[in-house]
Amino acid sequence: MSDVWPMVHAERAALIEDLEDLDDRQWEEPSLCAGWTVRDVAAHLTDTARTTRLGFLAGLARARFDFDRQNARGVDRERGASPQETLERLRRVAVRRSTPPAPLDSRLVEEIVHGEDIRRPLGLSRSYPREAVVRSLRLQVRTPASFGGAKELVSRVRLTAADADVSIGEGPEVSGPALSLLLAVSRRRVALDDLCGPGVAVLAAAI
Repeated sequence: MSDVWPMVHAERAALIEDLEDLDDRQWEEPSLCAGWTVRDVAAHLTDTARTTRLGFLAGLARARFDFDRQNARGVDRERGASPQETLERLRRVAVRRSTPPAPLDSRLVEEIVHGEDIRRPLGLSRSYPREAVVRSLRLQVRTPASFGGAKELVSRVRLTAADADVSIGEGPEVSGPALSLLLAVSRRRVALDDLCGPGVAVLAAAI
């Protein structure tokens, strides 16, 4: 699984390049993450890039095992005094290989999904490597909802990628770009507009 890291580092570098062109107003745009601005998501990515297995467990204990509280503390810690400081902190961690106690492909999920949390509200686009998106999608549908995944969901719908050799799950079909499937199972409702099939209503109700 060591080949994950070059893909993760490529996504971090691509996002940093996009962020370099933002003005102060764009940094404060609401992201696809409810309650978080673009700047907050960038700070979260810095925090997760710094996180080690031991550090994650210690932080979770300090947050009284509340994932949302732990994430909020990480954002506050890494947000910086200005957008440029936030960006500089992200640059410093761009090639790190530390990870919380989770499958390594979760690092791809973080970079791609949160990359879209930032890009879509700003009208930016990226052509993600197909392998990175597919690996992220496959991990999300193996991960329980309690850990941010969609394992339970694929027992109710069948996800079929129009641009990759991927068909997962049982039930009425949902088809569309693999990236949009990944975002939808990651509970980003904006991606539903890219999908079609009799299972879309089921998917929409679930997220």
